[in-house]
Amino acid sequence: MRAFHLAWLSLFSCYFSTFSIPPLLAVLRQDLNLSASDIGHAGTAAFAGSVFSRFAMGPACDLLGPRLASSALSLLTVPVVLSTAFISSAQSFVLLRFLIGFSLANFVASQFWMSSMFSGSVVGRANGVAAGWANVGAGLAQLVMPMIFSLIMSVGVSSSYAWRLAFVVPAIFQAVTALMVLAYGQDLPDGNYWSHNHPRKASSKPRENVFGVLLHGLKNYRGWILGLTYGYCFGVELTIDNIIAQYFYDRFNVDIRMAGAIAASFGLGNLVSRPLGGVLSDEMGQRFGMRGRLWSLWAVQTVAGLLCVLLGRVDSLWGSAVVMCCFSFFVQAASGLTFGVVPFISKRSLGVISGMTGSGGAVGAVVAQLLLFSGSNKFSTQTGISLMGLLMIVCTIPVGFIYFPKWGGMFCGPSKEPSSMDQDDYSLLE
Repeated sequence: MRAFHLAWLSLFSCYFSTFSIPPLLAVLRQDLNLSASDIGHAGTAAFAGSVFSRFAMGPACDLLGPRLASSALSLLTVPVVLSTAFISSAQSFVLLRFLIGFSLANFVASQFWMSSMFSGSVVGRANGVAAGWANVGAGLAQLVMPMIFSLIMSVGVSSSYAWRLAFVVPAIFQAVTALMVLAYGQDLPDGNYWSHNHPRKASSKPRENVFGVLLHGLKNYRGWILGLTYGYCFGVELTIDNIIAQYFYDRFNVDIRMAGAIAASFGLGNLVSRPLGGVLSDEMGQRFGMRGRLWSLWAVQTVAGLLCVLLGRVDSLWGSAVVMCCFSFFVQAASGLTFGVVPFISKRSLGVISGMTGSGGAVGAVVAQLLLFSGSNKFSTQTGISLMGLLMIVCTIPVGFIYFPKWGGMFCGPSKEPSSMDQDDYSLLE
């Protein structure tokens, strides 16, 4: 359980760091003279930075193990978080958000870690709880950063310096959790990844190089479909985290702390919603097999899409807040359901599949930010939110094409005699 708690806490700190900026945008945009287009480009950059890093993190975990890969990335991005205190232009702001986004690749390491530590019967729960608790970091940042900013101002520091000093907190937090993972973490139930007791070391089968593992994962169409699906559940969640505080601040004229508190309720829902998605995936898997996992993913994400459409159509403050909370539950549960399926795609390239799916989330966020919230669009933010809901519904449809020879799919049963290759590729290590 120590590895479980270190995994979610480390990722929690990365989410906290990445989303510590949006709740203070009302102050930053005045000091840095940011236009709506600058803010939109910075939001896109934050997600673009995590696309490559998430994809690269998969093979890194396959080769080095999640403990080393996770702690190294966290420590490398700590100076970037701290440098937020020194930005002075729109260009440096966009670049900074791009580099901070790299830390979100720790999500892949976290999910790989849980899939390596827990058996197939509970892997959905483990992935869901770890990711759900970690994602609370984004919501807590929305709530806490305005408080830290106000606290610093209360001792006589000017607004222009207070927001800069506030970013020392997430930098220190991320550094501490990274060192804890490095010092106390354990890759596998029987030891660390490179220990002599590792099953891969003891196996008579030669260890594959990174290119063989990578190619095997890339050829698996199921990973691409889950990447698309995840792009429009978790990718949408990232986009909402990025825009929701400013949305309530601008549309309903609430103050910065109220906007942060409302936005925080979206992220804080991860405490229960994403874990419940993982629990639902495991329960449906035990009752109905892989068909239950896939149908529950499709149903929950489709409902989330409908609620997202509704969120953009509600005109009242508290009506929007209520719909947002309902939407957050379903969209976050859909993320948990997605990673209830991921560990069954390929044990041979588990890290690559996790990286593909995780990168899909970042790509979905980039596309949504560019198409709908770039600052140069002719339609309003609320219209963009509704259009994003329609994208969710459409991009969930391909789940129906996922088929496992050993377990079947949404509409078809399993093959009568799956080949030995199927057994190797589509079974989770027991």
